[in-house]
Amino acid sequence: MRGAGRSDVDRMVRLHLAGRDITDPRVLDAMASVPREAFVPEHLRAHAYDDAPLPIGHEQTISQPYIVALMIQEAQVGPDAAVLDVGTGSGYQTALLATLARHVWSVERLTELSEAAGQRLEALGVRNVTLAVADGALGWEPGAPYDAIIVAAAAPRPPQPLLDQLTLHGRLVIPLGDRGIQDLTIIERTPRGLRTTRAGACRFVPLVSREAFPADW
Repeated sequence: MRGAGRSDVDRMVRLHLAGRDITDPRVLDAMASVPREAFVPEHLRAHAYDDAPLPIGHEQTISQPYIVALMIQEAQVGPDAAVLDVGTGSGYQTALLATLARHVWSVERLTELSEAAGQRLEALGVRNVTLAVADGALGWEPGAPYDAIIVAAAAPRPPQPLLDQLTLHGRLVIPLGDRGIQDLTIIERTPRGLRTTRAGACRFVPLVSREAFPADW
């Protein structure tokens, strides 16, 4: 089976991202430069730039490129930003955020996924990332507060620890809903309190935590 090529990357960026509503040039550049094929199982690398989620094991997925780009765009990650990435998974979103931010703290509850992601990031020379194995719904106090928090799993409501770890004008991007269809939700901390907007329907695996969905839910 053939692997992905430069034409696949260009097609993804042109058709699935810029061809829709991804307009931030920094996000488009990051999506074009980080090799998604390095973060998917070898037998699926020919499909690395399809606009679709792909399984990565442990009942987890790497999200479709459009959703990843949309979440990062909505987070408004600046070059001096401290970012919390909840749900390391394959490490793909972590790598993208690392090209945009000053530093990324990425939390994953499954040790196997975190260790594998760390190996991929190291192989690609990504240095401004700190990985941790923990309950991501509780945030990560050592790096707080954060200018942006992106959660790659669905919760029934915004976990309070994540809201507490946002800076003023910081943005939390999180899918909210049940195990079916969720709303991609953006919550910004403003001088007048929290402001909530929505960016459309999405579907994510559940965020397993006492602050979200219990493991036996």
